[in-house]
Amino acid sequence: MNEGFITPDGHTGFLAKKLFDEMGKIQWGAIAYIEKNGGGPQNNHTHYDNHIFIVVDGEVRVVMGDKETIVGKNQAVFVNGMIPHSIWNNSDRIAVVIKISTERDDGKM
Repeated sequence: MNEGFITPDGHTGFLAKKLFDEMGKIQWGAIAYIEKNGGGPQNNHTHYDNHIFIVVDGEVRVVMGDKETIVGKNQAVFVNGMIPHSIWNNSDRIAVVIKISTERDDGKM
């Protein structure tokens, strides 16, 4: 569970893990609770903004085009919004995911 975590200098009882670097201007964020066998959308979709999905608990399967990525607790994945994509619970318990929507590099949403 503590893979990739560090204790920064001057901290006690504190573990931190960098989840992502700069990936564009943040537009908005949300938290999702995805039930067993839940997710969506049913058909992959596209849109102009990008996503950063951060898994707080559980495990998800992120479909991007013909590629699937498994993302576990304390991990993150970047999704290019222009690639057809969807997100699905990949475990037997509720998955908790934070979604951050970011502006594309060209400044458009």
